[in-house]
Amino acid sequence: MSTKAAPPSTTVAQRIAQALPRLTRSHRQVADYVLQHPLQVATLPIDELATAAGVSVATANRFARALDYDGYATFRAELVRGFDPLAAPVERLRGKLEKPSTVAEVFAAALDETSRNIAATRQSLDYAACEAAVTHITQARSIYIAGFGASAWLSGLLQHGLDASCQDVRLLAGPSGITHAARTLTHAGPQDLFIALSFPRYLTDTVALTRIARERGCAVVVLTDRPSSPLAPLADVALYCHTETSFRANCETAVLGLIEALTSAVALRAPDAVGSAGRILQALRPWLHGGQGMPPGQDSAIEPQKKIA
Repeated sequence: MSTKAAPPSTTVAQRIAQALPRLTRSHRQVADYVLQHPLQVATLPIDELATAAGVSVATANRFARALDYDGYATFRAELVRGFDPLAAPVERLRGKLEKPSTVAEVFAAALDETSRNIAATRQSLDYAACEAAVTHITQARSIYIAGFGASAWLSGLLQHGLDASCQDVRLLAGPSGITHAARTLTHAGPQDLFIALSFPRYLTDTVALTRIARERGCAVVVLTDRPSSPLAPLADVALYCHTETSFRANCETAVLGLIEALTSAVALRAPDAVGSAGRILQALRPWLHGGQGMPPGQDSAIEPQKKIA
């Protein structure tokens, strides 16, 4: 082992490069695996790394010490810090799984986390931003919605919620991929609105499309988790949602709650909201269970609703 300690700011890759001339063959075998799979290694306990690299647990621990770490735990913690927040959800889940829990306890804990996230989102809402988001939506000629990964499902629900109140709502996540989404945005302009959804772990596709939308002159509304999100600096209006959870990367239920609040406000602000609801009901009637017997024009019996001033 080297007697000269590496500076605290030195990355794992830099330490490996510095130590490489003095590493044994088995240590180099571990080093090769770490350099090829750094994110995966950041989430592996020592026995799983040893198996993956084809060495013994003792060798894996000596490898960490050869890099001037106190041991494997310190080495892996340094890797985790380098990939935070990418590895953070995995670490939180690992911590939960290491503690004895029943299925009932997991159900209760997950629902409690969801409730806390919804409550925190409500308490931190900027209602001026909410008002501005609704105004942008109701005044837009066309609305383009972008979200990928887990946010693609949420984007679809947002489109579904807005479609009843807005004339032209387009979902950019689809089987044609990011290039088709970018091509679709070539039709966008200053009269249009771009809505982006992204939460840790943020996807570069969403950020790239948001930049394109801004270049096209679109107004930009983003749904994300915090001001440090890469989407926040690109937004005209940002709506923030608390999404922390121990069991998944994000609490999507809290985001869905924010989406439902947003689409509800848009529905009440949209012109002829009741008429639109009636027309949708009439269009869906043949596919609704028991709707076949509903006489044409039944939607006209829907009671008018008061609009928000």
